[in-house]
Amino acid sequence: MPRFLTLIRIDEQDLPPQDFPPEFEQRMGALLEEVTKAGVMLDTAGLLPTAQATRLDWSGGKISFTDGPFTETKEVVGGYALLQCKDKAEALEWTKRFLETHPTSWHVGAEVREIQEM
Repeated sequence: MPRFLTLIRIDEQDLPPQDFPPEFEQRMGALLEEVTKAGVMLDTAGLLPTAQATRLDWSGGKISFTDGPFTETKEVVGGYALLQCKDKAEALEWTKRFLETHPTSWHVGAEVREIQEM
């Protein structure tokens, strides 16, 4: 079965409050339990802010390092999920359900990409 990487996109300049509403945590917990029991979820996690990140760039035969935060970037990857689904439609459905668990006042996006198998 194909694997898909879901990249969760957030705007670090417009983050929701640190304390998540209890109903959000309950909805998210129920969804994560369901997707895990379905055998779809292989791994998931949130990422630390870009202030704690370093970018590497290869150009002209040299590596350069840039420490965060990356304020010029509006959207950053704030988390990920690694899913194993029968097809892209199933991966999109799980990702849609993940986004729908968030409060309507939040702005959270996702990019779903199939992993190229060698």
